[in-house]
Amino acid sequence: MSTETAMTSDKAITPESIMQLGLGFWGSKTLLSAIELGVFTELAKSPLSADDLTTRLKLHSRSARDFFDALVALGMLERENDLYRNTPATDVFLDRNKPTYLGGMLEMANERLYPFWGSLTEGLRTGLPQNEVKIGGAGLFEAIYGDPDRLRLFLGAMTGLSMGASQAIAQKFPWKEYQTVVDVGGAQGGLLVQVCAAHPHLTGVNFDLEVVGPIFKEYVAAHGLQERLTFQVGNFFNDPLPSADVITMGHILHDWNLEEKRMLLDKAYQALPEGGALIVFEALIDDERRRNAFGLLMSLNMLIETPGGFDYTGKDCREWMGAAGFRETRVEHLVGPDSMVVGIK
Repeated sequence: MSTETAMTSDKAITPESIMQLGLGFWGSKTLLSAIELGVFTELAKSPLSADDLTTRLKLHSRSARDFFDALVALGMLERENDLYRNTPATDVFLDRNKPTYLGGMLEMANERLYPFWGSLTEGLRTGLPQNEVKIGGAGLFEAIYGDPDRLRLFLGAMTGLSMGASQAIAQKFPWKEYQTVVDVGGAQGGLLVQVCAAHPHLTGVNFDLEVVGPIFKEYVAAHGLQERLTFQVGNFFNDPLPSADVITMGHILHDWNLEEKRMLLDKAYQALPEGGALIVFEALIDDERRRNAFGLLMSLNMLIETPGGFDYTGKDCREWMGAAGFRETRVEHLVGPDSMVVGIK
């Protein structure tokens, strides 16, 4: 199309969307640095002027005001009468002192993913991970599970990332028809806490690595559910899954290659009674592979982080469940980019 045609059409073609996407990392890194510096945690205490906020955060004066005003323009802060304050959303989700803090995931993104994504082109050419493994270090899970502080941050991040989906599962799935639930790789226990808090007749088990146990027990006790939620040590590759009426796998399958995905679905089928249900949930790619950009980008993140992991569509998962023996399958949207695939044995 010529320039003249572009200018005289009903809607002029401009490079704005291209430039916004191409330079999107500017805004992303501004937010990630703000979380790292504790901007939102500091402003949760009280609104502050630029000078006071600069002093509290120990920033250089040169670009501090631009930094704060960029956060205003990005919708992450508000400014009134020269005082900066959190938005309602950042006050709830980015104050480290609140139980609703989601910044753990973004702290991990800042520390690990941001530099690793700089090698995406190489990953696309080689098909190989671009994280610590590339320079002879430990893999994703070895690096996280081998460091107690990083593990606690990671598990908290997973709880925050899955909170909306967990709450939706607690409401949308027909739990009254079941009595027991096992969450495979249940991490801190976010899903089990939401489900069992909403349905007092349920009891649940988190099946995860031993190092996760103390963090899970602490989280469950904080919610007063220690009598109904227990921890079982296990490795879902090496051990059979515990039996329950419902088995859940949240943000698990996308970490693994196709053979490993099928193996985990087979294990779930074997552990379920007749009529039992498997719930798989994560940021499913839409079947047409056109709309859920988050799911597709998450799949690229699996390229960066894992040897063979990838995200998938609801149709893909239903086909794998059918091959494992599940007689009924369905896909149901949860919240945001997340959906669940339910299989009935």
